Amino acid sequence: MTDLLWTERVSTFYGASQILYDIDLALQENRTVALLGRNGAGKSTTMKMLAGILPARRGRIFFAGRDITEAPPHARAQLGLAYVPEDRQVFPEHSVEDNLLIAAKRGPDGRQEWILARIWDTFPLLANLRSRQAGRLSGGEQQLLVIARALMGNPLVLLLDEPSEGLAPVVVAVIGKVLRELGASGATILLAEQNMHFCLRIAEEALVIDKGKVVHRQDTVGLAANEDIRRRYLAM
Repeated sequence: MTDLLWTERVSTFYGASQILYDIDLALQENRTVALLGRNGAGKSTTMKMLAGILPARRGRIFFAGRDITEAPPHARAQLGLAYVPEDRQVFPEHSVEDNLLIAAKRGPDGRQEWILARIWDTFPLLANLRSRQAGRLSGGEQQLLVIARALMGNPLVLLLDEPSEGLAPVVVAVIGKVLRELGASGATILLAEQNMHFCLRIAEEALVIDKGKVVHRQDTVGLAANEDIRRRYLAM
């Protein structure tokens, strides 16, 4: 398989404080990979680095065969990199449908697989709420909306930062079902989470991050049976 997104020894800082240390990761096309770690391990920083929100002080970032290390967030988005942050940034005064239409565009290769009709089929809960103001949705409904909104841009890669955080189990199950369906349809997803059990049912492979370093990489079946790694880096 072809690596669609990868980094080479990337280090990132907040001011003078180093947060990521020589990060090497690779995301293959049509795969779902989980970035797992405890709170504060560097998961969200990694996602912001990939999206271009935080600069790489050292190292290189490549996407779809291009060096995007110096590219700003909007340029990465135009190339097909969609980032869904953990804080569910909806347009609160606009309807669900308007939030989706705002983001509608063809993908970088001209693809237009995601249109409103497909969104309504994939997210039936949102279809029933299409006229509601986004600010009046529950946290779980907003999470579904921001994932759907990212898909409306027909991206090549979907970066999801903590999509299950703070949500009721029933909503987490709905999001998990949607992500499994996306993966089965050929989507390329990097999923940052501390909820290991949620990720193991979705991703094919996992990267474990601890104190800003990738410390382990394994398929999710193997990780589920790897008690030593789970105890050292993932136990709460």
